[in-house]
Amino acid sequence: MNNGILKYNQSQADGESEICNTLAALIDENLVGAESKIWHAHPVWFLEGNPIVGYVKLKAGIRLMFWSGMGFDEAKLKPGTGKFMDASILYATVDEIDADDIKRWIDKAANIQWDYKNLVKRKGKLERLK
Repeated sequence: MNNGILKYNQSQADGESEICNTLAALIDENLVGAESKIWHAHPVWFLEGNPIVGYVKLKAGIRLMFWSGMGFDEAKLKPGTGKFMDASILYATVDEIDADDIKRWIDKAANIQWDYKNLVKRKGKLERLK
């Protein structure tokens, strides 16, 4: 696990740290070839410089977000603000995490991508990759 992500996970309360460690392990195991780092103060995994998945501590729990998740057609993933193509799920306990769901979403994330890497260059216009 990336050292920055390990520190982020350890800085959370006990139950939240367990959620973070579980999510990081599932992502590392299933998102082959990804680079992981702390980006905008939370853990994010990238493929070819494009953000794919990450999580962040919120008041209500740990939010797992997929940057292109709106295209996954998954009822458990809730769309973001509508400005981008993100979707997420919130976990309050580690028992809520379904490893099969995460693996399926990660597989979709590797194949369904929007080009966030060049968002600024394209003046806020998203283009579909793959």
